[in-house]
Amino acid sequence: MNKILVTGGTGQVGHELQRELSVLGEVMAPDRHELDLSDADSVSHWLATHRPDTIVNAAAYTAVDKAESEPAMAKRLNTELPQQLASYCINHNACLVHYSSDYVYPGSGDTPWKEDSPTGPLSVYGQTKLEGDQAIEAAGIRHLIFRTSWVYSARGNNFMKTMLRLAREKDALNIVSDQIGAPTPARLIAQVTLLALSHGIHPGVYHLAPRGVTSWHGFAKCIFEKAEALGESLNIEVRNVSGIPTSEYPTPAQRPLNSRLGLEKLENALSIKMPTWEVQLGLTLKDYLQT
Repeated sequence: MNKILVTGGTGQVGHELQRELSVLGEVMAPDRHELDLSDADSVSHWLATHRPDTIVNAAAYTAVDKAESEPAMAKRLNTELPQQLASYCINHNACLVHYSSDYVYPGSGDTPWKEDSPTGPLSVYGQTKLEGDQAIEAAGIRHLIFRTSWVYSARGNNFMKTMLRLAREKDALNIVSDQIGAPTPARLIAQVTLLALSHGIHPGVYHLAPRGVTSWHGFAKCIFEKAEALGESLNIEVRNVSGIPTSEYPTPAQRPLNSRLGLEKLENALSIKMPTWEVQLGLTLKDYLQT
C-alpha cells in the first residue's frame, strides 16, 4: 500500500489532506511530539524508520510578520525542510507535493501572475518560501509545487474566523482594501491535491486558488453577508465595514498588493474549471457551523 506522509497534519491544510488522501493509501500525519520538523536529525530518523512513498508537505512557518525577527526558524521550515524532504525523495524514488505562496512574487501591477513570472519576494517569509521551491526544483525529483493565496478554513486561526469573532464584538471595522487576491479554503487545496495525484499530472509548479479576486475588505464584507444569510447562530453585530489603504495598517513584513494568480496551467492539466471564491466561502462557512 502507498505510504503517504503528511507534514503539518494538525494545520488547516494538513487536516483536510488527511481526510482526502486516505483513498490513496496509508496516511501518516505525525504530530510535533512524534516528528519535530524543526530538527533535521528528527526528520531524518523518522523518514528512515517509516520510508514513505509520497510526501505531502503542508508544514510551513506562516507567521509572516514574526518571520522578520525569526529568519532562522522561517528558513528551517520553509527552505531547509523542503530541501531535506527532496533529498529523501531522490534516494527513495518518492514523490513530493509542496505548498508555496503568492508571496514569492513582487506584488506589483494588476495582472495575474503566471507560474513562470519573475519572482521578487518582499519579506523574509516570501524569500524563504521561494528558496524552498527552488530547492525542490533543483533536486530533479517527481514533484508538484502548488502556489496558493489567502488560505483559510473552518478550523485553526485564519482571517475568516477572526472576522466572525470581531463581528460579534464590534459594530465597526476597518479592513485593508488595496491588497487583491483570491481567498483559498484548505478543503479546496486538499481536493485538488487528490485530483492531481490521481491524474498523475506533469511535475512542476502550479497555481491553486479559486476563480475571481477580491480585497481583504471585500472578503470581510462577503463573510458577513453570507454568515447573516445562514442564520442567527453566528451573531453578526458589525454594521460598518470600511476599507482602508495598506499604508494605514503598517506591519513588520511588507504585503504584496497584487496576489492574483493565473489558473490556466492547473485547469488545463486537470481538465477542470476552478470554482469561484464566493461559492467556496459559502461552503466553508457551512463547514464552520458544523464544527
